[in-house]
Amino acid sequence: MASHIVGYPRMGPKRELKFALESFWDGKTTADDLQKVSADLRSSIWKQMSFAGIKYIPSNTFSYYDQVLDATAMLGVVPPRYGWNGGEIGFDVYFSMARGNATPFHHPRVGPDVKFSYASHKAVTEYKEAKAHVLCQIKYEYYNDLFICQIKINGIIMHALSQVWWLDAIPGGLNVLGVDTVPVLVGPVSYLLSSKPAKGVEKSFCLLSLLPKVLAIYKEVISELKAAGASWIQFDEPTLVRDLDSQKLEAFTAAYTELESTLSGLNVVVETYFADVTADAFKTLVNLKGVTGFGFDLVRGTKTLELIKSGFPSGKYLFAGVVDGRNIWANDLSSSLTTLQELEGIVGKDKLVVSSSCSLMHTAVDLVNETKLDDEIKSWLAFAAQKIVEVDALAKALAGQKNEDH
Repeated sequence: MASHIVGYPRMGPKRELKFALESFWDGKTTADDLQKVSADLRSSIWKQMSFAGIKYIPSNTFSYYDQVLDATAMLGVVPPRYGWNGGEIGFDVYFSMARGNATPFHHPRVGPDVKFSYASHKAVTEYKEAKAHVLCQIKYEYYNDLFICQIKINGIIMHALSQVWWLDAIPGGLNVLGVDTVPVLVGPVSYLLSSKPAKGVEKSFCLLSLLPKVLAIYKEVISELKAAGASWIQFDEPTLVRDLDSQKLEAFTAAYTELESTLSGLNVVVETYFADVTADAFKTLVNLKGVTGFGFDLVRGTKTLELIKSGFPSGKYLFAGVVDGRNIWANDLSSSLTTLQELEGIVGKDKLVVSSSCSLMHTAVDLVNETKLDDEIKSWLAFAAQKIVEVDALAKALAGQKNEDH
């Protein structure tokens, strides 16, 4: 029985990335130093999941800031004030977009004119469960201003990067360290639906009219991933859990129909999370062209379970998110196993994949570092490292294999 993790915390079990970023921003270390820390973290995460028995291991869930900014960099959505003229987006432009440019300082490897400031974050909006149901930590005002300003000022010109430096799945191939990974991309439609017109732009401007431009760049990235040896790709489309009108749902159909030929030869999973999908969204999702599997949050998406029972497409993979990615509590393995056994009877043993409900980036990293916690309290908890063990334990139990620890 196969297992899968939607995503994993990137800060490191002892906040290694946080300290490396702060040291770099303060000019105490070089870009090479920062890249070395990030490479070590990625490798350790992949090894950890591989050792735990996870089959579908995500890559490109690591980020120096967040995945939405990475997608913004991939699309080349950079306002003229940052002085980017095409080609690779380096750390100077990347972190200026992420953190603002209010306070100049000299960095020995970046240059004297780069401006960063801890106080210059602009409209960082945390995930709000009841309101948005979109990707965690989307910078609504900031990134969306960047997106529309670039479009309006530069005549709807976008640029694919000459080198996709942020894509951590590519360097050395997709089987780095002998671990096969599933590269994860922010879904093209969710990216647009999570944006909004900037000040000065007519509110009637249709963001989805930009979809052809966005998809042209996604095709280039998908081709790079195929050339690097990818066999699976994961698209995160969390906006499918929102109450979308027919025009927005049709955008998903149009997008994946357009990508179908580029995706040929790849297995593709589209992930949704944080809530139920509506009946209309479910119908749209399971009929997408070129898509092999569908991921659902079955912790908060309890009504979705009924939709799956009422009609899941034959021959498709179901990525069943039964381990909660957004709390610190241990899983009720018996209850989860009952749900999985029921799903197995619907989709078949070879098409059911045990998964987390969403990325584990919303949880703490590893209980092993909580040395002062009472052992009884620890037994109630599961951080990210423990949740991947829970996913694997459920997959093994479903296959009839006993795990003495669970």
